[in-house]
Amino acid sequence: MHTPADYLELAHAENDSVVLHRLARCPYPFVWQALAANPSTAPGTLLELSTARDSAWNDNRLLRLLAEHPSADHTVLRAVRDAVAVKLTEGERPYAAVLALAGRTEVAAAEVRQLGTLRGASARLRSQLDRHLGLRT
Repeated sequence: MHTPADYLELAHAENDSVVLHRLARCPYPFVWQALAANPSTAPGTLLELSTARDSAWNDNRLLRLLAEHPSADHTVLRAVRDAVAVKLTEGERPYAAVLALAGRTEVAAAEVRQLGTLRGASARLRSQLDRHLGLRT
């Protein structure tokens, strides 16, 4: 029998993509976040994690980690962008994920800028979004 601590330790330290993918199906949001921070997590697992939901705080942190992941490809980043758009439309504020997406050239600037037009976007987010998009090389 495994404890939540065992799952968390594996999610942090493991580099076998099959094991990491299996861990994505556990019910613990802190394990999902550890997987999203583990550089060995494969894009397919990251994509699966983009649909994981727990609470606003945990979901927003997970989306930011996914947007920052070095192995997040266009498909993963697009899924994160879509999840962030839903949250903004619902009035949530996944601002850190929006700004992380702004730094990723794999997603078109126009697609990221559009997030600033949604219901949950504040004037401050729009200002920071413009600044982050302006820093793209």
